[in-house]
Amino acid sequence: MVFTKQKLFAPAVLTTCLLVFSASPAFAQDTTNPSGSRTVASGQKMKIKGVVTRRDSDTFTVRDMNGVDTVVRLSDRTSVKTNGGFLRGGTNYAQTSILRGLNLEIEGRGNGSGEIEADKVRFSDTDMRTARAVESRATPLEERASSTETKLTQVEANAQRLSGQLDELAAVSNAARGGAKAAQETADAAVAGVNLTNERISALDDYEPQTVAAVNFKTGSAFLSPDTKTKLDDIATKALNAKGYVIEVSGYADTTGSIERNRALSQRRADAVIRYLVESHNIPLRRIVTPYGYGETNPVADNTSREGRAENRRVEIKLLVNKGLTAPSPTMNPGTSGN
Repeated sequence: MVFTKQKLFAPAVLTTCLLVFSASPAFAQDTTNPSGSRTVASGQKMKIKGVVTRRDSDTFTVRDMNGVDTVVRLSDRTSVKTNGGFLRGGTNYAQTSILRGLNLEIEGRGNGSGEIEADKVRFSDTDMRTARAVESRATPLEERASSTETKLTQVEANAQRLSGQLDELAAVSNAARGGAKAAQETADAAVAGVNLTNERISALDDYEPQTVAAVNFKTGSAFLSPDTKTKLDDIATKALNAKGYVIEVSGYADTTGSIERNRALSQRRADAVIRYLVESHNIPLRRIVTPYGYGETNPVADNTSREGRAENRRVEIKLLVNKGLTAPSPTMNPGTSGN
C-alpha cells in the first residue's frame, strides 16, 4: 500500500515542478514594445542579425529585418571577430570597431535591463569595409549640422537681446509721444522674430524630400545606362541649385540569386550611382547620407513576373532639403503710427 501512494505522489510532484518552472522568468519570451524596441527576458538565450543604428560606450543598438531595435551590451567576455571560413578562425577586432551601419550577428543572453549581454559578435570583412565607408561619410555631415545649430543658437540669442532693446525703445517712444499703439506694434514684431528663430532651430534636424527618383538596372548588373545617367544628371542639377540639401541613396535587387549575392549587388548599384554623382557632377561626399544596399527587401512590384523583377532592380535617390536652413530669416517690421 505504501508503494501505491508513492506512485500516485510522484506525478503530482512532477506536475507541480513543471508549473513552477514554466512560471520562471528564465523561460519567458522576449517582447516587442509598441515603439519598435525589443525587451529580452533575463537569462534568455538570443541570436539576432541586423544593422547597427546607434553606438554608445558600452552598448549598441541593432535593427533587424523586421525593423525591431535591440540594445546589446558588451563586456570583457564578448568575442568580436569576423566570420571564419574554411580552415580559418576569423580575425579578432576591438569592441570599438563596432560602427553604425555594420551588418552583424550577435549571440548572448538577456540581462536584468532587457538588453542582450553579448557573448559573440560576428560579421564579414565586406560588411566592416561598408560600415567604415558609412561612418567616414556621416561624421562630416553631423559635424556640419552641429556647427549650423551653434550658429542658429547665436542668432536666437541676438534676437532675444534685440527684443529687449526694442521693448526699451517702445517704452521711451510711448512716454515721449504718447504712442501706445506704436509701442505695441514694435513689441509684437520683436516677439514674432524670436518665435520664427525658434522655429528654424527646431527644424534643424527635419528634412523634407524635394525630389524622389529611381533608376533601374539589368539582371545581375550595376552598369549605368544612358537613360539612367540622364535621370542622375537632372537630380544633380536640382541638388546643386538647392540650399541645405543631402542625397539619400538606397540600392535594391530582385529575388534572382541568393540573398547574400543580392545584398552585395544592391550595394554595388548604390555605389555606382554615388560614383557618378561625385565624379561627373562634383557632388561633395558630405552631402551623401548613409548609402546602403538592401538586397531583395522592400520590393515595389511582384517578383514572380518579369516586369515586376525589372522594377525591383533599382536604386532610389532622394534629394532632401533641410527645413531649418531654407526657412525665411526672421524679420521685424514694427508698424508706424501717427502722433
